[in-house]
Amino acid sequence: MTLTPCKNGGMWEYTEKVKDFFLKPKNVGEIADADAVGEVGSIICGDALKLYLKVDKQTGRIIDARFQTFGCASAIASSSALTELIKGKTLDDALKVTNQDIADFLGGLPDQKMHCSVMGREALEAAVANFRGEPLKKEEEGKVVCKCFDVTEEKIRKVAVENHLTTVDEITNFTKAGGGCGECVPTIEAILQDIWSLKPVEKPSKPKKLTNLHKIALIQEIIETEIRPGLQADNGDVELIDIDGNKVIVALRGMCTGCMMADVTVKGIEAKLRELVSEDIVVEALQ
Repeated sequence: MTLTPCKNGGMWEYTEKVKDFFLKPKNVGEIADADAVGEVGSIICGDALKLYLKVDKQTGRIIDARFQTFGCASAIASSSALTELIKGKTLDDALKVTNQDIADFLGGLPDQKMHCSVMGREALEAAVANFRGEPLKKEEEGKVVCKCFDVTEEKIRKVAVENHLTTVDEITNFTKAGGGCGECVPTIEAILQDIWSLKPVEKPSKPKKLTNLHKIALIQEIIETEIRPGLQADNGDVELIDIDGNKVIVALRGMCTGCMMADVTVKGIEAKLRELVSEDIVVEALQ
């Protein structure tokens, strides 16, 4: 098995249970006469999950649970774990299963893959609402903060409170928000400050004057420390090809290659370099 590269250049450290539930997932498929269906995520954004439930209508107990998912090893393992956790439970008891319970059941997930357990929890909520004929209280309905992954302020607040998240990196790990172009990072910071009354994060100021060598070094550092980790969290990557004056040439790698959001990613890289290096920076991607 080939594990997914992590942001530190190594490999994701999956537990044996995650590997097992990925390589030999349980309860895969659909239930043709399902009593409830919950669907969350988007293939365009990289992860999608459809959860099917068969429910005893007299007792409200889940007789069977199956899933179909599009995503990485952690998404498949988390979906599989969810179905194992909720089978045999009443709907009310099933709703007590948290995304952390899913991760714990698997012996833990890489920090950057916690959003997969959150997706499982959301699919469960959607399926139960579908069974009960209730409108789903969707965090997706509201002001969109992260346009790259269609994440709203309501969802960020909910996930932050439920999982005690206090940093933007943690929000990205659990929701993907902030992991694309990066334009929403200041808004996420403001939301976290509002929730936890955090001290505002001081942003590094741009040097007033840069020699050409300093500019090159700074661009390289920002791509390595500020940009690549966010892309690698979703199996993408970027390689710095050349720097010609204010023109920065990059090549998108991994899942970013041919992605529908590639232009947005390049613009996000450009925005970050303009913010931290020079407003004259222009980023171009090799075709």
